[in-house]
Amino acid sequence: MNRMLPAATLPAIDLNHPGTYLHWSIFEISVANLIVIAVMVALFGAALLLPFPRARTFPGGAGGTAPSGELPAAGESEDDARMWTARARRQALRLLPPGKLLPDRQPAYVSSWVYIFGVAALATLGLAVASGFVIALGGTDWWHVNPVGHFFNSMHLWSVELFMAFLVIHLWGKFWMAAWRGRRALTWITGVVAFGASIVECFTGYLTQQNFDSQWIATNGKDAFNATGAGAFFNVLNFGQMLLWHVVLIPIVLIALVGAHVLLVRMRGVSHPLPARRPRWRDRAARKAARDADAAPWQGPTRRYDLLKEGTIATAVAAGLVVVMAGVLSSPDVPPVSVQSWARVAPADFLGTAAAELDGTALAASYGPPYNHGTAAVQQVGPVNWQRLAGVTQPVSAARSFVLTPLSKLAPADPRLAAALAIYRGAPAAQQARWAAAYGRAVTKVRFARGVPVVPPARDGPVPVMMTAELAMARSGGLDADLLAARPFYGTNFTKPLLFIADGAYYASKAQAMHLTGDQWGVMNETGSYPGQPWLWLYQLWYHVAPFSNSASVDVWAVYLTGAATLLLLLVPFIPGLRDVPRLIPVHRLIWRSWNQRQDAPAAVAPGLEPAARRRPE
Repeated sequence: MNRMLPAATLPAIDLNHPGTYLHWSIFEISVANLIVIAVMVALFGAALLLPFPRARTFPGGAGGTAPSGELPAAGESEDDARMWTARARRQALRLLPPGKLLPDRQPAYVSSWVYIFGVAALATLGLAVASGFVIALGGTDWWHVNPVGHFFNSMHLWSVELFMAFLVIHLWGKFWMAAWRGRRALTWITGVVAFGASIVECFTGYLTQQNFDSQWIATNGKDAFNATGAGAFFNVLNFGQMLLWHVVLIPIVLIALVGAHVLLVRMRGVSHPLPARRPRWRDRAARKAARDADAAPWQGPTRRYDLLKEGTIATAVAAGLVVVMAGVLSSPDVPPVSVQSWARVAPADFLGTAAAELDGTALAASYGPPYNHGTAAVQQVGPVNWQRLAGVTQPVSAARSFVLTPLSKLAPADPRLAAALAIYRGAPAAQQARWAAAYGRAVTKVRFARGVPVVPPARDGPVPVMMTAELAMARSGGLDADLLAARPFYGTNFTKPLLFIADGAYYASKAQAMHLTGDQWGVMNETGSYPGQPWLWLYQLWYHVAPFSNSASVDVWAVYLTGAATLLLLLVPFIPGLRDVPRLIPVHRLIWRSWNQRQDAPAAVAPGLEPAARRRPE
């Protein structure tokens, strides 16, 4: 399929050219990913340092949000009050009255650009969902062949990039604010879990692209999932399954988490500024007083806060950025490798790989669960082997699946092939392996006469006839179709063709040329000069750090260690020492700089109030 777009649709800046890479210590990182990281750090630094626009403040208790008590239920009888519905309504109004749900005031200390990244993340999430809807209208292939579809795919890419960047910066800000204080631990937890769900959503999105990048991510990502046993039910090589996870299952969970997080923010309010001095750990009364103050409703000065206006402006700015980036930078789409393209471009490598599948020496032939009962890629850390425990759920017999079964479908129309297959199947398994191994050694010196392979003589029995037919079937596209034929109506499970392709040298060399082989910092690199997802650096880090990098079970180690680090992040509010880091490294002083300066103002001016002559007109 030709995916070349018309010349008129080429972006003004072409990021499809080979990327530029820098080497440092154990890392290799692309300039594109460095730019993304630098922009994120610059945004966070600017948010810390730039002055926030001043606005009129109001004294505590005046013009604030509506009280959190129950609203009167006019005309509600005693019997009505006992109804489940009435009880749920009263509870909801008590926890989240309209004044909290749509406030028009914020505490006066909310005067830093750091606060805008939460609403910016929400705005870009909305853009990602909207652009995904448009892509769905055209179908899974639309964006590969249609310039309009490709533009909306570009919008989807850049809205996701901005969403993840804003989400990470938002997380940075909340960490340095120690935003879990004042019974806000659940708010922190829902935010971290939503961040984790966003990573899984992005991962499945990459897998559903049906291009070379998604193929490479799938064939490499499968090892970690398989090693932990998750690959038994979460098959990253099954495009149809990943598509449904991406557009249905994970979005429901993610939106629910984001909604719960926003409601908790509205219920508990934003965390109060950290005091300049921390109470001594022995002074229990002072520490309890500080905890009570953090949890109490804000009674100090407030400032006007137009929630809907802020959200509208954030969405408009984000949409403008996404449209410009989509139009100028476009999005990558390197065509995928098929068995047909592999057999045409590198026929010798194809023949050698097919012979290795036949004699059982290829990785797919002895991989292990969930494909077969081999041991080649079985990993274990600790007493439980999750991979074996999960079992074989996607059976793959390399010789039968990749060679014998496809050829048996051609045999009725090819007497010579039928005779060769009969001889091969009638021989003992040891003899079959010797024939295939002899052919595998001889095929390294193959030459081609008018496209037909000519292999030096060897004790390979009927294998040359079988391999010649296999190559012809692959070149015609028939082998691709056969390997997907288990579900002829909607063949989206690419497990068999991708396992076969991944055993060949051509596939890995193509990825190596594009710097996708895992040497670069970041687990999901991208083709060309496009940025991948550098916020996944922690997972990739373990593949470069001894002793894990030298372990045969490095995938399990990477999952366990990244999981442990994620659990620490999730439980920060409950871990002494870790939860005190924001107090020890006072980044919060930059966030609440203007508030602290106001608090340090001469006592002649009441806290939070300005002399009338200095107030700006509303």
